Amino acid sequence: MASSVGKKSLHEVRFPGESNEYRQARDELLKAEIDLRRKIEAVAAQRRKLPLGGTVPSDYIFEEWDAEKNAARPVRLSELFEDGKDTLFLYSFMFIPGKKGLPLEEGCPSCTSIIDAIDGAAKHLKQQINFAVVAKAPIAQFRAHAKTRGWSHARLLSSTSNTYNRDYHAESPDGEQSPIATVFARRNGKIHHSWSSELMVVPSDPGQDMRHVDFMWPLWLILDRTPGGRGTDWRPELHYS
Repeated sequence: MASSVGKKSLHEVRFPGESNEYRQARDELLKAEIDLRRKIEAVAAQRRKLPLGGTVPSDYIFEEWDAEKNAARPVRLSELFEDGKDTLFLYSFMFIPGKKGLPLEEGCPSCTSIIDAIDGAAKHLKQQINFAVVAKAPIAQFRAHAKTRGWSHARLLSSTSNTYNRDYHAESPDGEQSPIATVFARRNGKIHHSWSSELMVVPSDPGQDMRHVDFMWPLWLILDRTPGGRGTDWRPELHYS
């Protein structure tokens, strides 16, 4: 291990060929990263202290695919809570109009990018909480989209026959879909709203994206750590050549 550069350096680790100028700038950035980590932990603690939100207005009936019967089956919101797990995380997945004005719909590329990554983590999540992805599209269509992506772990639900999307702000009055993450908590037999990614509905800071679901989107977290960052005009796609 190389000796430290400067008495005020935060640590003695050095990477090949780095200059004093780089180390000084990196130490300043490291201080900012440490401060950010503290803020993230503080906000997480504040989030955990939220009082219970309102009880759900309905025991919504969703549809999911029954592989054994090779057909759709109804499942209630209350049935999404497994024994011993009183937290439910639902991600509202967007389907958008097809290209060239076609009436068919396709899965949102951004939502798809998120679940591409989360699907592999779903088995880990399910050790602690209940987790599912909800789309306002027929379950057969959602399942077909999932199959093209190779998803095999995330629980998929259709909300075509209920008002969940409208009630929890994943759908506008004119039917436009929005991505939003929502957490529910079960207490004493009742299901309460706990938290939603509400950054999407507050006035945005000038020049800032709402980034309300970035916390579950590894793509941007990695790009944020590169010299080019996220870029200004690139977004995920459904297909790559």
